[in-house]
This record gives sequence, structure tokens and C-alpha cells, in this order.
Amino acid sequence: MSLIDRVRYSDFHPLIMSAEAAAALVPAGANVGMSGFTGAGYPKLLPQALAARARAEHAAGRPFKISAWTGASTAPEMDGLLAAADAYEKRLPFQSDPICRNKINAGEIHFIDMHLSHVAQQAWFGFLGEMKVAVIEVLGVLPDGRLIPSTSVGNNKTWLEIADKVILEVNTRPPLAMEGMHDIYYGTAIPPRRTPIHMTHAAERIGEPYLRVDPAKVIAVVETDQNDRNSGFALPDAVSTQIATHIIDFLAHEMKQGRLPKDMLPIQSGVGNVANAVLAGLLNGPFDNLLGFTEVLQDGMLDLLRTGKMRQASATAISLSNSAYEDFERNIDFYRERIILRPQEISNHPELVRRLGIIAMNSMIEADIYGNINSTHIMGSGMMNGIGGSGDFARNGYLSFFVTPSVAKDGKISCIVPMCSHVDHTEHDTQIIVTEQGLADLRGLSPRERAQLIIDKCAHPDFRPLLQDYFDRARQKGAQHTPHILREALSWHERFLETGTMHA
Repeated sequence: MSLIDRVRYSDFHPLIMSAEAAAALVPAGANVGMSGFTGAGYPKLLPQALAARARAEHAAGRPFKISAWTGASTAPEMDGLLAAADAYEKRLPFQSDPICRNKINAGEIHFIDMHLSHVAQQAWFGFLGEMKVAVIEVLGVLPDGRLIPSTSVGNNKTWLEIADKVILEVNTRPPLAMEGMHDIYYGTAIPPRRTPIHMTHAAERIGEPYLRVDPAKVIAVVETDQNDRNSGFALPDAVSTQIATHIIDFLAHEMKQGRLPKDMLPIQSGVGNVANAVLAGLLNGPFDNLLGFTEVLQDGMLDLLRTGKMRQASATAISLSNSAYEDFERNIDFYRERIILRPQEISNHPELVRRLGIIAMNSMIEADIYGNINSTHIMGSGMMNGIGGSGDFARNGYLSFFVTPSVAKDGKISCIVPMCSHVDHTEHDTQIIVTEQGLADLRGLSPRERAQLIIDKCAHPDFRPLLQDYFDRARQKGAQHTPHILREALSWHERFLETGTMHA
């Protein structure tokens, strides 16, 4: 199908141009809203053209940088290229590219790590500054100018509304048969004019299938024909499989105790190999008629839909391996009836997470013995990726799991430590911690009770005696609500930085 067939709004035809010509329309120093969420639906050609422009400007001795706002992470052909070209002044709210990460940790890029549910509203409030240009990937344009969303929705609705100018990348590679899969809610407002979001079921549609844009804002239309990142996931290993087993056994126990309904509550799963292993475990688990209410649909959730274990899944993006994406395209009519893609201000909205009773499962870097969670920082100061949506779900979920292997770096690092080197989720937001060693249900426990349970259930045997020794000595003096030895609390991290291991 040609670009003209995809762009059926004739007023946009004179605006069709190359990516290089469109990139020339982006002012230096601008805040630029980009589509994209976890490697899906990001612009493919504009970032490459912007990176080339930045390199040319720098070679000529002229500054050229932009600040990029997205839904979440994108891909090497956006974040990697723009970071490598020194084209980023500031980046928000999430990233996962190694080049971008290194530049952030070197102090060369300012990074604002944000709860994903906060981004759209803070942009609307004006807290983040003025957005000069939005660059949005779409699948097509209807005759009346409405836009067919792509493989992610993210913050696209908000970017189209608040940006001064808009550049559309029309991607002819994804199947146009995705049309109708999206549910774009236009009922949000700025306080004090906000009204409740009238959604009481995870599979309920409350919006419309298309994005709206003021045609007068559109300054360029660029054609692209490229797949998303489509990163593969490692097959579940023994560690991730054991973590999944602990979670599934716990859910079965909760159901037996009457604390979960027979049909289960909607499931949210973070991104990554451990999260995908949990979904794979659900595929063979005792639960049927499942619902998904999450940020990103991965391979595991697609498997649940295909086999009938899950009847409906709601998200803001689809991020699949190549083989899973081929299945998605081949069976698009089947999936279109079972998948709903929404803006992230809906998929991550605390009001909905709490009302729907979401079961949240997110990964972490480390937990301390009292249940504080570090999701973002390596050794206290180095950014990994960002907090993403984990906070949106952890604080408001019906059940909230944080999962990690008990050790990292070939056993040199304990993921259970005396005190977290950085805290993203306090002990008040943490209900359940799971490693391959076991599961610690922290609900209804005091700090000292939590500490003993986490040490007993979640710590690796190589580090368990050291944690027990620390906890025992901390209880010998000082205030006893949350016992700590402050001079030793971060000594494990210091020891690793000095010697390459947390072992004493």
C-alpha cells in the first residue's frame, strides 16, 4: 500500500517530504515530543535525520541539541543515535539505551526519571516547559484528518494536543488491520475540572479508535517502512522459573484463602525476562479466564491470549520478539478483538489501578531488609533505565510483587542488602518480595518482622549469615523500630566498589 493510500487526508499531501527536510524544521534547543513506548511505535527516520543534522552542525562549530520527551524507552535508532551525536540536552521520562545511559551517567545528558502516569499531566500543567514539536508515528490518516495509532500509544494524545507543531511519520510496515485496536480517551482535564474516569472493567472501552490532531499544526509528513525494535527474550532459566513458581503458588494460596476471586484479578507485568517467565508460568498454571491490564504486551501475554488462558489484554504498547510479532501479524484479526491499546495516562492511572484491583509484578535492582526497593540506580548513583510504571502499580495495586534474582554479577552482588543505595519505592509501597530463594509476604508485619522474613526467605545462602549478623548487631543498641548501624549500612556497596565483590 502506497503512502497516498495511507494518507487519505488530501490537505496533508503537499506536506509529504524527506526525513532530512522535516528534521530541518525542528528548532535547536526545542522540547520535542516523540512517540514510542518500550521499543514500539517510535519514529524511525526523523531521529536519524536529526542525528545527522546535529553532527553537521557540530562540525561547523554550531550548537545543536534538543530535549526529548517520550512515553518510555525507544530503540538504538533513536536514543542511541541521538545520544551518540550529542544531540540530547535533556531526556525524559525513561530510557534503556546503553549509549544514552552512559552519557547520562557521565553527566553529558540531563535525565528526568518520572513515574509514567505523571508525565502527561505534568506536561499539561506546564511544569516541563513548552513543547515546540511533536514527532509521532502513525499507521495512516483518515479522510477527515484523524490518525490511526501505531504499535504504541504512550503520550501521543497529549503531545498532539500541546505541541506547537507536529511531524507525522507514517509507517507502512505494521498491518493497517490494527485499526480499531486502540481506545483513546479524551475525557481528561486539568484540575479543578477533572471528572472520574468511568471505567470499572479491565476490558472496557471508554474512548475512540483514533488520535485527533489540529491539521493546522502539521508541518511535515514522512514515510517510513520499518519494523519496531522487536527484541527477543531469553528463554526462562532455572532462576526465573523458580521465581514464577513462587508467585503462582502464592496466588493459588490466596485464592484458596478467599482473598482472590476465582476468576483472578487483572494482571500487570513489567518488562524483561523474569516478567516474561512469570507469564510463561501462568500459561501452565491453574488459572483461567485471565485479564491483563498492563503497560506493555510481551510474548508471554500473547501466548496466554492465543491459548485462551487470557480472554482480554489492555496495554499502551506491544513489544514482541520477531517470532511473536510474525504471529501477531498473521493472526491480526484474532488479536484485534482481544487487545486494547490505550494512552499511558489511562494504562498507568492510579485511580484505575486501585479500582480494578491490579495484581502488579515488577522487577527491581535491590531490596533492603526492611522492604525498601531500588529500581533504578546501580551502586547509588548510576542510572540504569528509570522507574517506569512500577510506582504507579506498586502503591495502588491490590497485590504488588517486586522480583529479582537473589544475586547478581556471578554471585558477587547480593540483591538483598542492609540498606538500599537508592530508594524508589519505600517499605510502605512494598507488599511481597520474591527471589528464586523464596517469597516474603510483608503485609501486616512490623519492620523487624519484615527484616527477619526477608533474610530467611529471599537472601542467597552465601549472604544470609552476613545479613543476619548485621540485623542482630543493629538490634543491640539504638532505636529499635527500624534498627540500623549507620556506619555499616552502605558498607556492602562500598566494599563492592573497592574490591569487586560484596563478600566480606
